[in-house]
Amino acid sequence: MYFSLKYLFALGVMVRAESVKDTICAVVEQRRAEFIAIAAELFAHPEIGLEEHRASQLLADLLGREGFSVQTGIAGLPTAFCARRGTAGPTIAILAEMDALPELGHACGHNIIAAAAMGAAVALCSSIPAEAARIVVLGTPAEEQGIGKIELIKAGFFDDVDFAMMVHPSSRRYVTKGYLGLARVRFVFHGKPAHAAAYPEEGINALDGVIQTFNGINALRQQCRQDVRIHGIITDGGVAPNIIPARAACSFYVRADELGEVHHAMERVVACAEGAAIATGCRLEVNADPRIMAPFRIIEPFAELYAEQLRILGLEEDTVPIDRNRGSSDIGNVSQIVPTIHPHVPIGEGINIHSSDFARATVSPKGELAVLEGAKAMAMTAAELVFQPQLRALIVAAFNKS
Repeated sequence: MYFSLKYLFALGVMVRAESVKDTICAVVEQRRAEFIAIAAELFAHPEIGLEEHRASQLLADLLGREGFSVQTGIAGLPTAFCARRGTAGPTIAILAEMDALPELGHACGHNIIAAAAMGAAVALCSSIPAEAARIVVLGTPAEEQGIGKIELIKAGFFDDVDFAMMVHPSSRRYVTKGYLGLARVRFVFHGKPAHAAAYPEEGINALDGVIQTFNGINALRQQCRQDVRIHGIITDGGVAPNIIPARAACSFYVRADELGEVHHAMERVVACAEGAAIATGCRLEVNADPRIMAPFRIIEPFAELYAEQLRILGLEEDTVPIDRNRGSSDIGNVSQIVPTIHPHVPIGEGINIHSSDFARATVSPKGELAVLEGAKAMAMTAAELVFQPQLRALIVAAFNKS
């Protein structure tokens, strides 16, 4: 299926493919301390979604020094940026996440994502002429909130992109992993306050509406498809035990394999809340986030191209079922409109994301190696795309067919 590159054609000069990949790896190794320092800097100064001002400035400044044309504050997001270099050829986007989690810091490893993206972009600029490809680096904030990439899509920053890529840290090394679609909704119940002991009959208990919503959803789970996930929290339950709550609120995430099922499950969740409002006499306010995260589309030839680069680097991919331990991400939305890969780089076996241990592992020796692995493998994958039109056509055909 794949063509082993022997020669690359750039600017009318035949160049050995091996030399280009050698250059990529050499640049990453020569500047490894700089790229590793980026991950450490973000780890030391974590910033939550839409507040990544320090991180965004650090990344944008580096790209500007490397000759990229940089736009900041794009898509109405102060910390989003777009850096471009190149005048012709395929347009390849490298995505840099940078937001941290509240209290946990970089427990999802976005510091590694950003550092690997910088390494890949710098290595590509050092090895591929500007006339051979357009390299785009997109700073995509607030992934944890499902905002950054969706807003950049809406603003047109993916309209001219041919291929997109990023890496994510994990306990294992693998190239393909499924992601569930996700919709978010918040319910606010409005009741009537009263003294809970002296005049309970005068009150309308908003917290009862929330509790009955949870009860309804818990009963609903038995009738949901196996891939459906529904989970929520109470965000407001009243102010004092002796006051019947006049206001109570809860938030839910609804996930599924397919967007159609996400919408169907969401309708049933909303019906549970509506039924609870009727039963308790409350007025219900439904606030659904219009930004729905899409499932991730896996394009096999593109994934195999990255896997081939791992083999060249002497790295072995772990065998992991693509439907195990799935979350959701706005990278799924990108994958719906352009061929995309989202491989995982290992930072420590048995360490799971969204934990303090995971955050610390991002700046461990294995975390440092993950930065270099992601930078090299992405840049090598991009180089193959640049000089193999047959391969680009194969990936696009697979994308259109899927």
